[in-house]
Amino acid sequence: MDSRYHHRNRRKYRLKVHIVLVTKYRKPILKGSLADEVKQKIYDICNSKGYDMIAMETDKDHIHFLISYDTTDRVCDIVKRIKQQTTHYLWQKYPNFLAKCYGKHKIFWSDGYFACRIGEVSSATIQKYIKSQG
Repeated sequence: MDSRYHHRNRRKYRLKVHIVLVTKYRKPILKGSLADEVKQKIYDICNSKGYDMIAMETDKDHIHFLISYDTTDRVCDIVKRIKQQTTHYLWQKYPNFLAKCYGKHKIFWSDGYFACRIGEVSSATIQKYIKSQG
């Protein structure tokens, strides 16, 4: 079998997506322990759902990550899950700090996101770009 591809239930695939999430109002708060917590939480979510984390890095107001995922998953659902769970987690962990940034509204991420499926040729380039963030 070709180890470059995943094999499950009569399907063979290798899907990768580069996702960028931006903090609400582009607040430059993804620094220090908060950035580490966000990365760890996203890694945990991906691990629990069977997504392979290939690369991830933060800059002060956004995060890039590259994951491999199953054909049964939709990118919009992956993003929704990550945004919801990280926001809930961060508000439990940093309520006072986030209240200073966003008031009473339990928000963290902007409404939109960037997602781009990539092919094998550009995977190394995307990984290098993500690692250069921050």
